[in-house]
Amino acid sequence: MRWKLIVLLSTALFVLPLTIVAASAETHEVLMLNKDPNDKKKRNVFIPAVIRIKPGDTVKFVSGDKGHNTESMKGMIPEGAKPWKSKVSKDFELTFDKPGVYGYRCTPHYTLGMVGIVIVEGEGWDANLEAAMGVKQRGKSKKILEGLWAEVDNLMQ
Repeated sequence: MRWKLIVLLSTALFVLPLTIVAASAETHEVLMLNKDPNDKKKRNVFIPAVIRIKPGDTVKFVSGDKGHNTESMKGMIPEGAKPWKSKVSKDFELTFDKPGVYGYRCTPHYTLGMVGIVIVEGEGWDANLEAAMGVKQRGKSKKILEGLWAEVDNLMQ
């Protein structure tokens, strides 16, 4: 009888924290658009371009306009995180479990500056920050990311 109680308590101690984490996870939306609704001069954008989430949260990339996708950028995701690439003109959901900085782009519009950053909070979130900031960029993405890095700095203070 005593061993059954030990097994039951051990199981509860393992399952309960997982249930609490799953219950508190959120889904955040990032729109993939041809034009920023708040500034028509900004074209080919992710809204928001920088998002801060908790481990276990999901980001749903919503294809608000056709012709866009989301793809992780080489050298701009934490070590051990799995790279991704969605289909063009399709919504895409991704759950982020590992703290860190995740840089991503729209494959067709990368050189036009369609880039974004997901920050996953938690211990060591900034472990890959310097490396991600050091990745060489092309076209308008270089200038856009400079502004996004400043936004990351403001969000994480």
